[in-house]
Amino acid sequence: MSKILSQPESSTLAVMDLSSIVELTDERLYELSQSNRELRFERTAEGELVIMSPTGGRTSHRNAQIIYFLSEWANRTGTGLVFDSSGGFRLPNGAVRSPDAAWVRLEQWQNLPEQQKEKFIPLCPDFVVELRSATDSLSELQSKMEEYVAGGARLGWLIDPQGRRVHVYRAGAQEAEVLEDPESLSGEAVLKGFVLRLPEIW
Repeated sequence: MSKILSQPESSTLAVMDLSSIVELTDERLYELSQSNRELRFERTAEGELVIMSPTGGRTSHRNAQIIYFLSEWANRTGTGLVFDSSGGFRLPNGAVRSPDAAWVRLEQWQNLPEQQKEKFIPLCPDFVVELRSATDSLSELQSKMEEYVAGGARLGWLIDPQGRRVHVYRAGAQEAEVLEDPESLSGEAVLKGFVLRLPEIW
C-alpha cells in the first residue's frame, strides 16, 4: 500500500513512498510524467515520489527570463546545452531531479548514447538554478542544491526573490556563499562570460 510521507506547505504537493506496491524505476517515472504533464515529478535518492504543482505566473515569468538569458549566452558561445524545468536528470545517487534551469557542457551531452538523450539524462548538470517561489521551502531547496553539488555540479544558484538573496554553491566549497541584493551574478569559470542581471529577475 502506498503511503504519503508528507504534504509540505510549498509547491510540493506530496512525497509518497510507493515501495510496497511498485518499484519507481526510471521507465515508470518517465511514463508517469508523460501521462500527467500538468504536474512535475521527481524521485528522491530513497526512491520516494515527489509531486509538484505548476508554478504561479510571476515565478514562471522569472524562470523564463533566466532561461532566455542563459540560452542566449549558450547559443552564442556554443559551449553547451540549456534545459528548462521539464527536463529530468538522474543523479549519481539515484535521484531524478528537474532544476528550474540547467546547463550541460557540450562534451558531456555528445558523449551520451542517442537513446539516453530521449529519456531522463543520466548525469548531473554542470550548472543548475533553483528559483524560489513564494510557496517554496528554502530548506528543501538548499538540500537540493547540496545534492546537485555532491552529484557533480560545478556551480549552482539558489535565487530567492522574496529575500532578494542568492545562495551560490560551488564544487569543493564547504558552504554556500550568500549574496544580499546583488546587481548581477557571474558564471565564473564554469560559464565564462555569462552575467545574469538581477534587476530583470527581481
